[in-house]
Amino acid sequence: MLYAPLIIASIALFLCLYACVRVGQFINASKGLDWDAVANITGDLATTKKTIQTLNNRLNGMHSPKLADQELMLQLMQRQPNQQMNGTIKNVGG
Repeated sequence: MLYAPLIIASIALFLCLYACVRVGQFINASKGLDWDAVANITGDLATTKKTIQTLNNRLNGMHSPKLADQELMLQLMQRQPNQQMNGTIKNVGG
């Protein structure tokens, strides 16, 4: 019974030291960054994110340009016979 809290405390100490080492590595790695570099990284990340979202939407079929074109052509074909019957089509051009 007495050993369980000792083991839990030693694991917590180990995880705390590990976290401190990771934070130290992050601080050392980011010492050379200035605000311009951070802004550039942020812009590149946003561009990459938008590209990935567009690609995922195309793969999922949510944004399919072919489907929109087919729907427009179908609507155009449905309207043409109605216009020819009503005599509203006029030849324009030269």
